[in-house]
Amino acid sequence: MHQKFTYHQLITEGQLDSFGHVNNAKYLEIFEAARWDFITSSGFGLAVVKAEMIGPVIMDVHIKYKRELNNREEIKVVSQCLEVKNRMIITLQQEIINQEGRLASHAIFSVGLMDLECRKLITMTPRWLVAMGIDIKEE
Repeated sequence: MHQKFTYHQLITEGQLDSFGHVNNAKYLEIFEAARWDFITSSGFGLAVVKAEMIGPVIMDVHIKYKRELNNREEIKVVSQCLEVKNRMIITLQQEIINQEGRLASHAIFSVGLMDLECRKLITMTPRWLVAMGIDIKEE
């Protein structure tokens, strides 16, 4: 099983829509903040992306909205890689859990690693796999 990462966030007024709950597009921003948090803390942040000219790209996303998120609610995002396909694509699951501990949103992402100069996908490096919480001994 691959490593799980947990990210905490407070929902704020700027994330709300006219209905008073979090706008659907803001969920993707929350998921992205959680991803950058764990890859940065795992040694593959923006400084590495700029220096090595390789970085993550989202190839596909499927998201389900289960419960509303409201203003000033404390949430957590739990992220975990489910699968690595041919060392080219990672299937990443992310879940937003509300302050009552209930699932608010569930998303599955297909993530690749891109050469930013050539603008094409590359085979995932050991450093990238470790940053994504994958035990490279198992791969």
